[in-house]
Amino acid sequence: MKRTAYAIIGVLILCVMLFPVYWMVNASLQPSGNTLTAGFLPLHPTFAGYKRALDEQGGNLVTSMIIAAGTVVLSLAIATPCAYALSQFRSRWVSIGLLAILISQMIPGIVIANALYTAYERIGLLNSIPGLILANCSSGIPFAILILRSFMLSLPPSLVEAARVDGAGLFRAFVAIVLPISKNSLITAGLFSFLFSWSDFLFALTLTTKGGVRPVTLGIYQYLGTQVQNWNAVMATAVLSAIPAIVLLVAAQKYIAAGAIGGAVK
Repeated sequence: MKRTAYAIIGVLILCVMLFPVYWMVNASLQPSGNTLTAGFLPLHPTFAGYKRALDEQGGNLVTSMIIAAGTVVLSLAIATPCAYALSQFRSRWVSIGLLAILISQMIPGIVIANALYTAYERIGLLNSIPGLILANCSSGIPFAILILRSFMLSLPPSLVEAARVDGAGLFRAFVAIVLPISKNSLITAGLFSFLFSWSDFLFALTLTTKGGVRPVTLGIYQYLGTQVQNWNAVMATAVLSAIPAIVLLVAAQKYIAAGAIGGAVK
C-alpha cells in the first residue's frame, strides 16, 4: 500500500514538473494568438509556428550548435589531460589546485561575463563564435576536470605501466589506454559541457552587441518583443531548441550513469 501511494505521489509530482513542457508543445501547435486562449488539447494542430520558427530562428539554432560543439571539443581537450595529471600526482599542491577549481565554479557568471567583455573588446573577440566558445569553456572545463579526475583515480596504474614496458611513451599510453577506458566519463563530461553551452544566455547577452552572432537563447529572448501575437512561433522555437538536449540525454543516459559513479568505488 505504501509503495502504491508513493508511486501515485511520484506520478503527480512528475506531471506537475512536465506540464510546462506539455503546454509549450501544445501552444506551438495552436493557431497564432495568445497562449492564454489556447485549448488544453491541440484539436486543430498547425505547424505554421514551426515553419516560421525555422525561417526566422534556424540560423540561430545552427549558431548555437556550432558554439556548443566547439565548447565540448575544447573543454575535453583541455580538461582530460589536466584531470589525468591531477589523478596521478601525489602532492599537496594537487589539493590546492582542486580547491581553486571549485572556487572558480562559485564565481557568479555576471562577474566572468563583465571581465570577458573588457578583455574581448581589446582583442576583438566580441560578437564572435570563438569568443562565446571560450566563455562557455569557463564553465565546462572546471566541471569536466572534476568528473574526469574522479573516474581516473580508479584506473589501475598497472595498465599504463604495462604499456610503458611495451615501449609506449606517456602520450601514446594516455591515448591508447586511458582515453578508451574513460569513455563513459568523457561522454558524461562532454554532455554537461554541451548543456552548459546550449542553455547559455548570460554570455550570449553580454558578449554579443550586434545581430551577426546570435545563439538561439538570445534569439528567443529578442523574439518575445516582436512576436507577442504569435506565440506559436515562440513556443515552436523553444521546442526546437529543446530537441538536441533531449536527444543527447536519452542517447547518453547509460553512459551518464556509468560515468557519474565510475570513480565512486575503487
